[in-house]
Amino acid sequence: MADDDYVYDEASGEWVAADAASTTRAADDDAVVVRDSVGNVLADGDQVTLIKDLTIKGAGQTLKRGTLIKAIRLTGDAQEIDCRYEGIKGLVLRAEFVRKR
Repeated sequence: MADDDYVYDEASGEWVAADAASTTRAADDDAVVVRDSVGNVLADGDQVTLIKDLTIKGAGQTLKRGTLIKAIRLTGDAQEIDCRYEGIKGLVLRAEFVRKR
């Protein structure tokens, strides 16, 4: 094998095979990064707090600023998160209205 068959992966700090590095980069490019209102990266299972009063359509209910939402799930969209709140089924919030706790 020639020296060209290995590349330095800056994320892990290791030398990896050239074909393994290209597949790793391709998998990283497909991942959607969801950020909250202040730029923190959100992940499945995180807890978030609302930063604004939100009127929920169809539920006849308003979620107040400071409401804690537990165990969020990412939807694959960079701006939407799926979550549960008592009395509201199928609640989807915009990431710009929440802050990671």
